[in-house]
Amino acid sequence: MINKCLFPVAGYGTRFLPSTKAMPKEMLPIVNKPLIQYGVQEAMEAGMRQIAFVTGRSKRAIEDHFDRTYELEDQISGTKAEHNLAEIRHLMQTCTFSYTRQVQMKGLGDAIRTGETLIGNQPFGVVLADDLCLGDDQPVLTQMVNIYRKYQCSIVGIEEVAHEDTEKYGIIAGKALEERLFMVDAMVEKPAASEAPSNLAIIGRYILTPDIFEVLRTLPPGRNGEIQITDALNIQAKNKMVLGYQFKGHRFDCGSLDGFVAATNYFFQRMGSSGNGG
Repeated sequence: MINKCLFPVAGYGTRFLPSTKAMPKEMLPIVNKPLIQYGVQEAMEAGMRQIAFVTGRSKRAIEDHFDRTYELEDQISGTKAEHNLAEIRHLMQTCTFSYTRQVQMKGLGDAIRTGETLIGNQPFGVVLADDLCLGDDQPVLTQMVNIYRKYQCSIVGIEEVAHEDTEKYGIIAGKALEERLFMVDAMVEKPAASEAPSNLAIIGRYILTPDIFEVLRTLPPGRNGEIQITDALNIQAKNKMVLGYQFKGHRFDCGSLDGFVAATNYFFQRMGSSGNGG
């Protein structure tokens, strides 16, 4: 079983300024629920009940969200509004939450390395809350856990993107192993379309084996002077095995304004069609 899931949430969210000047981008609401809650829900449904956050300055709202709010709860006790807290209360009762701080923004690889103190020596999930994913039949992390049970190696979630968009993503090169599953030969961070080995892009879902920390501890800075998780995974791919899984479902890139609006519209329409407002 994979019990822990790491959420790197220390980024500044500059694309959403001024909204994110004092509020974490992960707390931006998709209709009436913050992005981070969607991610934690997905992790919980995949069996990952120990939730670890790598935070930064001005991220206190995330800790407060997964905690009791006594004055508010007392005020709405017994009213219709209390129903709106049912889901977050279930998450709080089911999961445990721990936090550590990334002192400097030195890349996703550095954020994951910072989380070692919370993860320890065991495989773990990683969710980037910017990527709001909906699985077709199962949540995306659940799909990846099923793959891990068979292969016991690091796995990255991937999806096809337009060739002209490869410069926005880490891109894999690899061979098909099964339907939707690729053995990764290499990963390239944000290549130009003319240099991309494929159009299979890494999205914000990972399952990582604990030896990734040993790689990250000695990894030199890569692109943009940052510690890149793709560089660490390249080393794992050469020494062991890394898989790319083309998940069944849909991703909203909520790190972009267009994706955020698309996700908001989708969930608003889904709430309306459910007939119960939730």
